[in-house]
Amino acid sequence: MASSATAARSDDAPVSAVAAGSMSWIAILLGFLTAVGPVSTDIYLPAFPALEASLHAPAGSAEMTLAVWFVGLAVGQITMGPVSDRFGRRMPMLVGTLVYTLASVGCAVAPDIWTFSSFRLLASLGASASLVIPSACVRDLSHGNEAARLMSRLVLVMGVVPILAPTLGGFVLSFTTWRSIFWASAVYGLICTFLIARVLPETLAAHDRSVMPPVALAGRYLTLVRDRGFITNALVAGFGAFMSFTYLSAAPSVFIHLFGFSPAQFGMLFGVFAVCMIGASQLNGVLVGRIDATRILGISVGTAVLGTVAMTVVSIVMAFAMKGGVMLHSLALVPLVLTMMVALGTTGIIGPNATVGAMADHPRLAGSASAFVGTLQYVLGAVAGAIVGMLPATTPVPMSGVMLTGAVIMLLMVLLRPARRPGEATVPADLPMMH
Repeated sequence: MASSATAARSDDAPVSAVAAGSMSWIAILLGFLTAVGPVSTDIYLPAFPALEASLHAPAGSAEMTLAVWFVGLAVGQITMGPVSDRFGRRMPMLVGTLVYTLASVGCAVAPDIWTFSSFRLLASLGASASLVIPSACVRDLSHGNEAARLMSRLVLVMGVVPILAPTLGGFVLSFTTWRSIFWASAVYGLICTFLIARVLPETLAAHDRSVMPPVALAGRYLTLVRDRGFITNALVAGFGAFMSFTYLSAAPSVFIHLFGFSPAQFGMLFGVFAVCMIGASQLNGVLVGRIDATRILGISVGTAVLGTVAMTVVSIVMAFAMKGGVMLHSLALVPLVLTMMVALGTTGIIGPNATVGAMADHPRLAGSASAFVGTLQYVLGAVAGAIVGMLPATTPVPMSGVMLTGAVIMLLMVLLRPARRPGEATVPADLPMMH
């Protein structure tokens, strides 16, 4: 390990020398770094009510802080790739995790919601480096089957962490305050900073670094936006994320504030929904190759519309019952949870299929196309959080209605897609779902 650490401190260390016999621990390290984004997104969701009460903030303010977080990730998604191509992988990640660490301390000591939101935005800009760049490290270090194996380990982290993070956050809240969550985030960031500085090798050699003028980069994105096949699929992926982020923003208030779940109970329920999304993405891997990918996407979007319609109907019935003074039994939540499972489960299939559909006709612009789709997802996630934050959380209807809106727009985009011959696009089974 000492020799690896020594190589890590050399910015231009040959990749082959660093990577030889070290793929396993590098994959573990990159997975640990990649988890910064998912952990920081989900771990404080059970603390939304406590956060608002402690900072004397109006209802919906916690959802707005999540929207701010998504704005920072959207900016980072589209900028960190080019930055790492120019300056190498280690330095942007080192600076980013240090910024994330200091901003997490700021969140922990914030006296009001505006200060908290400002530090939350700063933290997201820093965290975006470790969310985006590890995938580039995998491409630097390996190719073919080895790259697929390494990437699948990162995908596993991105799938498992969202399940565990809210449960961990709920557990922490059982013993202490929401501020401890951000002190723990700062410690996590400090550990990541140390590992990047002392252990992580530089995977991009100096002679492989490139600079793309902003005009050329803008030209690439303009080319993509003008293509109907790209933009319709990108919007399907984006509004699939819109549905997921609506749930992320609204669910804490609905289940904790409205229905009286404890933070720990909410964390377990969150895990159930996450398992549904991950299970659906694995089902997608089984179906692709047996059924045409475009057909799978159409069926999944149709299922999302049906699920959100059913969810909205259930929510309206519950709203009328609550308005009439009827005390809802815990079993009354079962239809809501089941319809949410259907609606959210489809996003595990929609995201990968729509993303690959967007890139299918642009193999030479695959990196830019992927960055554009990822940025669009986080932008629409921020919009979803802002909308939910402005709506009253006195019933589940706002959450269901906003999710239904996203599903309907997805259906419209599917209908507007140009016709594609069967088998023209395929979807890798291990593409990560957006979170």
